[in-house]
Amino acid sequence: MLISGFDSVLSDLDGVVYAGPNAIEGAVAGLNALAEVQVSLAFITNNAGRSPMAVAAHLRQLGVNTNAEHVFGSADAGAEMLARELNPGSKVLVVGSPYLRECVAVRGLEVVESHRDHPVAVVQGFYPEVSWNDLAEASYAIAAGARWVATNTDLTIPRAEGIAPGNGSLVNSVRAATGVEPRIAGKPQSYLFRRAAERLDSSKPLVVGDRLDTDILGANRAGYSSALVLTGVDTARTALGAPADQRPSYIIQSLDDFYRPYPTTEVLGYGVRIGDAVASVNDEGIRISGNETDLNGWRAACHAWWLAHPRQSEHRIPPFEFTARGLDDLQRTLRS
Repeated sequence: MLISGFDSVLSDLDGVVYAGPNAIEGAVAGLNALAEVQVSLAFITNNAGRSPMAVAAHLRQLGVNTNAEHVFGSADAGAEMLARELNPGSKVLVVGSPYLRECVAVRGLEVVESHRDHPVAVVQGFYPEVSWNDLAEASYAIAAGARWVATNTDLTIPRAEGIAPGNGSLVNSVRAATGVEPRIAGKPQSYLFRRAAERLDSSKPLVVGDRLDTDILGANRAGYSSALVLTGVDTARTALGAPADQRPSYIIQSLDDFYRPYPTTEVLGYGVRIGDAVASVNDEGIRISGNETDLNGWRAACHAWWLAHPRQSEHRIPPFEFTARGLDDLQRTLRS
């Protein structure tokens, strides 16, 4: 089964375990079953709006066996970044949740409310109650020279109702107003992944997430294997066009796939074969045998395209075609 060979799972939350307040189907059972195969579990989240205690309580309410010590969030990472750089008592303007404010304060920094307080730094994290005035205050302070840390730059966040703007969308507003680029504390930086693996004493972690640009990129930067799960933001189609540094080790439909054998990839003279699907790359794009609803077809297409374009630096989805006759045609060509 896929999970064999790994000693821990470092799991994202939004879009993997839950969407809004509700659990994603099969996620709770899939995560709890890890204990039965002696695989430890931690959670890596870019959501800076809630404390690890609140996140763990929510997870337990959904039925996940965990505690706050196994939740690693970007609010703590952002506050730690500033605490390492600033003198004790330095003034910091916090745009975000009460928990982010608490993270800054407990590290010996002074939380202020306005650019008029002359903060030396701004830290910005996701919080649904952030207002235009909060973004304006951050912009004024940054324009005056304050250093700027964003807990994360996820453009969107999965909610029960659908996909909503994330912290990255709000960060973009401040970036547009100031022309300044923030430093990022959470994913896709490797800090949270490495910290969680160290806490679990894990040497072979598997990172699972629903976003290429944060979860998978962060796993690759940390040097860890990764699984893109198709229950949140990114899809098999968007994975096909992923730049080289955002390509996952595995693509899975749900967390149930942890406990199934991952199909073997065969690189043949006429294409890449996974299961009954074969994908071949030509000048016009990719031709995939089989049904578009078969995940193995997408896996084969990704592997074939990635082999042919190992240094792709931008997200670009190539033209592709699914055809039921593709495998027969390729086999006839091979025999002739």
